[in-house]
Amino acid sequence: MSKQQKNDVVAPLATLLATSYTLYLKTHNYHWNVTGPMFTTLHTLFMTQYTELALAVDEVAERIRTLDAYAPGSYTAFAKLSKVKEETGHPNAKAMIEQLVADQAALIEVARTVIKAAEKAGDQVSADLATRRMEVHAKNAWMLRSHLE
Repeated sequence: MSKQQKNDVVAPLATLLATSYTLYLKTHNYHWNVTGPMFTTLHTLFMTQYTELALAVDEVAERIRTLDAYAPGSYTAFAKLSKVKEETGHPNAKAMIEQLVADQAALIEVARTVIKAAEKAGDQVSADLATRRMEVHAKNAWMLRSHLE
């Protein structure tokens, strides 16, 4: 891959990293602060999801490094790049679930942009990483939505 092709893939990967990290932080926040009759179920589900995200951010950052770029690694950089907004309030359990469903969808869209850029650059590894991320976030959204029925 040329330097330009790598850069074309790194930019959406950086957005994927920032968005994933912000969702990790939000999900961890919700894990700590959820209350109500679904407490145990949601506390456990949120832990499962933020734990998976903790591993995912490392994989995305390492892919960026593999492409000879530096991964963003500050809250300032993440706030600028993320398609998910941090949580500053204390929503109820239903609002937490609704927000996380929307955030999972946002991550799927970010992963789609990685796939498009990676395919254009001939970077099957980044395309595969983003495809796997889409699969995880689609499943997470389904599990979260199931609590709203």
